[in-house]
Amino acid sequence: MGDAPGRGGAQRRRLKKCGRSEKYELRPERPTSMGSLAYREDLEEEKNSAFTWELEANSRDYNSQFKEKSFLCWQRRKYKSNVIHTAKYNVFSFLPLNLYEQFHRVSNLYFLFIIILQGLPEISTLPWFTLFVPLICLLVIRATRDLVDDIGRHRSDRIINNRPCQILVGKSFLWRKWEDLNVGDVVCLHKDNIVPADLLLLASTEPSSLCYVETADIDGETNLKFRQAPPVTHHELTSIRKMASFQGKVVCEEPNSRLHHFVGCLEWNGRKHPLDIGNVLLRGCKVRNTDTCYGLVIYAGFDTKIMRNCGKIHPKRSRIDRLLNRLVALIFLSLVLISVALSLGFWFKAKEFKAKHHYVSPRHVQSVAAETFLTFWGFFILLSVMVPMAMFIMVEFIYLGNSMFINWDVQMYYEPQDVPAKARSTSLNDQLGQVGYVFSDKTGTLTQNVMTFKKCCIGGIVYGPDDEEAAPCKLLRAVRGRTDEAVREFWRLLAICHTVMVQEKDPDQLVYQAASPDEEALVTAARNFGYVFVARTRDSITVMELGDERVYQVLAMMDFNSMRKRMSVLVRNPEGAIYLYTKGADVVIFERLSKKGMTEWTTEEALASFAEETLRTLCLAYKRVDEDTYEEWRQRHREASLRLQNRAHALHQVYEEMEEGLQLLGATAIEDRLQDGVCDTIQCLKQGNIKVWVLTGDKQETAVNIGFACQLLSENMLILEQKEITRILEAYWGSNDGLLAGQGPLQSRFLQQTKVAMVINGEFLDQLLLSLRKEPRALVRDEDVDVDVEEAWQEPGERTTNFLRAQRVSLMWRTLGTQLRGTGLGPRVKDSGARDGPEVRRERAFVELAARCQAVICCRVTPKQKALIVALVKKYQRAVTLAIGDGANDVNMIKTADIGVGLAGPEGMQAVQNSDYALAQFCFLKRLLLVHGRWSYVRVCKFLRYFVYKTLASMMAQVWFASYSGFTAQPLYEGWFLALFNLLFSTLPVLYIGLFEQDVSAERSLELPQLYIAGQKDELFNYWVFLQALAHGTATSLVNFFVTLWVSHDSAGPTSFSDYQSFSAVVALSSLLSITMEAILIIKYWTALSVLAILLSFGFYMVVTWGCQSFWLFQISPETFPFLYADRNVLSHPSILLVILLNVSLNTLPTLALRVIYQALEKPRPKEVEEAPSEDITAVEAAPYLRRESRRRRSSYAFSHREGYAELITQGTILRRAPGVDSDMLMGQIILCHEELSPSIQESPRCSRKMSFLGKTGHQHRGKVSSRDGGRAARRPQIPAGSPRGLAVRGVPGEVAGGAGGLTVVQGERAGAVGGSPAPPAARGRGGQGVPCGVTAGARGGRSGARGGGAAPPRPPTPEEQ
Repeated sequence: MGDAPGRGGAQRRRLKKCGRSEKYELRPERPTSMGSLAYREDLEEEKNSAFTWELEANSRDYNSQFKEKSFLCWQRRKYKSNVIHTAKYNVFSFLPLNLYEQFHRVSNLYFLFIIILQGLPEISTLPWFTLFVPLICLLVIRATRDLVDDIGRHRSDRIINNRPCQILVGKSFLWRKWEDLNVGDVVCLHKDNIVPADLLLLASTEPSSLCYVETADIDGETNLKFRQAPPVTHHELTSIRKMASFQGKVVCEEPNSRLHHFVGCLEWNGRKHPLDIGNVLLRGCKVRNTDTCYGLVIYAGFDTKIMRNCGKIHPKRSRIDRLLNRLVALIFLSLVLISVALSLGFWFKAKEFKAKHHYVSPRHVQSVAAETFLTFWGFFILLSVMVPMAMFIMVEFIYLGNSMFINWDVQMYYEPQDVPAKARSTSLNDQLGQVGYVFSDKTGTLTQNVMTFKKCCIGGIVYGPDDEEAAPCKLLRAVRGRTDEAVREFWRLLAICHTVMVQEKDPDQLVYQAASPDEEALVTAARNFGYVFVARTRDSITVMELGDERVYQVLAMMDFNSMRKRMSVLVRNPEGAIYLYTKGADVVIFERLSKKGMTEWTTEEALASFAEETLRTLCLAYKRVDEDTYEEWRQRHREASLRLQNRAHALHQVYEEMEEGLQLLGATAIEDRLQDGVCDTIQCLKQGNIKVWVLTGDKQETAVNIGFACQLLSENMLILEQKEITRILEAYWGSNDGLLAGQGPLQSRFLQQTKVAMVINGEFLDQLLLSLRKEPRALVRDEDVDVDVEEAWQEPGERTTNFLRAQRVSLMWRTLGTQLRGTGLGPRVKDSGARDGPEVRRERAFVELAARCQAVICCRVTPKQKALIVALVKKYQRAVTLAIGDGANDVNMIKTADIGVGLAGPEGMQAVQNSDYALAQFCFLKRLLLVHGRWSYVRVCKFLRYFVYKTLASMMAQVWFASYSGFTAQPLYEGWFLALFNLLFSTLPVLYIGLFEQDVSAERSLELPQLYIAGQKDELFNYWVFLQALAHGTATSLVNFFVTLWVSHDSAGPTSFSDYQSFSAVVALSSLLSITMEAILIIKYWTALSVLAILLSFGFYMVVTWGCQSFWLFQISPETFPFLYADRNVLSHPSILLVILLNVSLNTLPTLALRVIYQALEKPRPKEVEEAPSEDITAVEAAPYLRRESRRRRSSYAFSHREGYAELITQGTILRRAPGVDSDMLMGQIILCHEELSPSIQESPRCSRKMSFLGKTGHQHRGKVSSRDGGRAARRPQIPAGSPRGLAVRGVPGEVAGGAGGLTVVQGERAGAVGGSPAPPAARGRGGQGVPCGVTAGARGGRSGARGGGAAPPRPPTPEEQ
């Protein structure tokens, strides 16, 4: 939500009703300066759309009359209920739908076809149940797996649908469930409640009916956003009785997926009132810093915007699974051809065979053609074992086993939250070893949502935990002595220049309500050094400065926005002097300084050092303003404020005049804490040729800063942004005149020798994702207008910078465009034809360009755009994609990717419930992919190759035997050998390979990420490997059959094995020993279990063969057990044993020799410099103009804030003076119980903020910061009797003393001062250093501070603390 560029924010619009057609025309109240492509596209859509969504408050009968066409003449209710069903199946649809999905597999259709053939007695060579029972087992196993997954979705849906909320029923609010909500209901929400549906905000207990919401679970932004009720409902709906009688009608647009856009109007008492996104609370938001608010349900259930962005559940299948489908079809065609060839042989041999062998009684009286037709099907059934059912059943057990290994991995167990890794899908393990792209969310996935005031630079002196021990003491002495003006003004600026609101809960407690965690950290840092922000009105701000209360008159507030990149406050101090305090980006502040001396140069060096440490920086500056200058400026400011056109631009110019000639005070450095191990994980993935893209809804500066923090970006990278990318692509297509001349892979020297990164936003993606959108949108080509409007809002320094940058980029896109045309960037001729439109060609070229970048960051993207980016890469790159996130805004992306990973974080379990794998931390992704994923891929590939080999090695002998049996489809082997070959005799070794095989250890896999590349290139199992297995198996069958035939030819006597049964036994035993020797050769991870598997296989063969060939079973059923003592007779002759040994040797020794020779001649794998260039490689002279030379250092400015709070403060809208809602009356009439639902009314679990300090914390004492009402609360210290003022409270190392400014970290201790002065250095503790360091702000709630006063004496520790 919030202030996404191009979405219009919370701008007011008027709706003009056109006639009586209930269609409204969108007309902005004033011209917008955004000029973005996406915004103009939205305007075109809105003008052409009919606002037919009409609902009335508190009238379910009226709303239920609206119907829509469902199927044929059937109609259903137009407005959906609030029930959410994300599961795939229900009781009635499970069986047919699951069977439909399972028989999409070609192998299942193949087995079903064979079973039908086996049921025909004329052509059946094997009983039908021999294949029917295994197929049923396979279907049941897969159906059970799908059912378990879907039960989890049903359970998650049930939890969400049964959440409690208060609905207006009659004249009171009753507790109901979320699923009971309907469009038109009025809902009451409290602090920390989750919004159950898309609501029109009617009123709240905050001033002017404001409501603060947190949208981190929707768009990833951590700063608070405000929503405001329409003025008419704010003033009129002041009691529960009035809300119960409220009959307003809302007419708005149909449900859609645009999170940052809403247009409608409220019709009430004969008047129309405009509505926009600033009046709407979206489902999934969390109410913050607002006691109570009331809303009208506009969209419910699947009509809500967040559910429209969630996407649908699609069955996911791995690459190998899809390859197996194609191979099954290929084998099927091969079997048809072989059966046809053998049937033709029967055609020619049938009469000759019957004439020579007159003792063969003719069983069939049909013609030769009819017998040939039946023989064809007999051969087809006999050879159907070439696609063994046992392989597919064993694959399911292998997937299940590898999933259990992931669940049991203690190194992916996160003890602080007691969260283990969990494989929620068992069919994608092998695909974890083939991932080419990782799409990651930022907020909560890479970061911890914790802001820490880490360092500062005041007057050119850096204070922080990395400096010498005297530095913190210097700052304390400077603050205490009040002699250094720069130090005083530095902390005074932090206490004055902000939009934080303060609320006094009781005389001893202040609660800060900040719109962003950055401002929380800054204001709290000022409090901890004795400059406590106490109160504010619309024209004043009160600060307790080292115990002295000072009231500053606010003359003007110049708000922050993404173009200005700064905020200023013009105040008059108690002495009557006027000062301007400004904080903002370094590139903006330094251009407005009056002079540049040694302080400015040292501050620049400090900023460069902060940037290298990837800290988020702000520069602070101030100046004194003359009274005459202020009066002149005030008049111009007033005139600009009263303008009806271009008001924002006029104010911007007036602000520019005042913010000149500043004096630099210093800089702050805030750490946006990454999760543990993020940098190492990303570097490891990059070495494994896995590309990491960051997709976030946060602003660009924040996303780029995190990109540098996690080492996804580096200083020597050329970062391409929207304009450069557009020019490159347009130059490429324009010079080609739409013709595609590129051929061959991209081998551009430019892209090899220059590290390039890409940073784009959601507006730009709207131009690229047109062909993937379900809603067709017109392609707007007038891009020059956009550039002009944007450049009109740029700062003067930025214009110069962009001019120099444009010169370099113009050279770049000319050179790069020429190179791309010759290297094939973009579509190939064979891949696209005349049917591909310019959008498709442009998308393909963009994806190819992005794929050659070392990093891609997409900011300001919606959940649907995240999914579209993933789909775009899947569409054009044909790579395995993995999406990882922790919030509801990541669900669509997780569903779209080939593999979805959900993080169990503070944003809820929505991502986990829709994921394939669940982790607790991002760093576990490295082990999941490089260890478990790679092992699973290696195991499955070895398993499949070996299974194909052993099937061909044993069953191809049936084909050779057919030419010696008159092509009569007679089986070569004993029936029980055929039935048990894949179930007992050769199962355990291949099962061991699929479950436990390791080519290298886990530690080695992490040390050599380059080993992962084999899976990305499908090197271990592909068509070539499959053909090799076919050839190897065929050669083994040829040796076993013809060597045995050659030795036994024209032999007779007791030692001869030329009879059918002896010959069959020799070939069978030779095949079994040969494939077992192959298993011994390919197993690399030998354990006692592998030896046991091989010995058990031989044991099963001996026991089963002894039983099936026993005289006792032969007497019972000679037809079922005809091979009486066949193996015993064969094995009793040493000469026959030599024949078996000869067969095994001929099959094993040449294979072993070829592998040794191949490994000796194989060259080492070349370094993958094209895909993942080393960090040491820098741009060389091939493209010297590509370096950024406009600035000597990178700006690490990143400030999470939203425009609009300053205006609310100066207008008094946000201040608590006279609430528009009678909160006592509203709260007093809420019924907190219901006969059907009586939840325990407790405070929702807070995400308590962590106040971390760089230093070891000892026992807890009075004055410690505590969490209350979702914010930071510090109690007013009690002044002990007789305590002298100015006396510092000292204690043992690690103790805490209360002070006027809150808490101060001194050499690892917390110390304070009595009466308002900072404490002198206390006894040194064992913790780290950091005077301004360690002041932490979480992602939620407010910050509180202690008002002045003395310090409390240390209390003794409690037994729990001891």
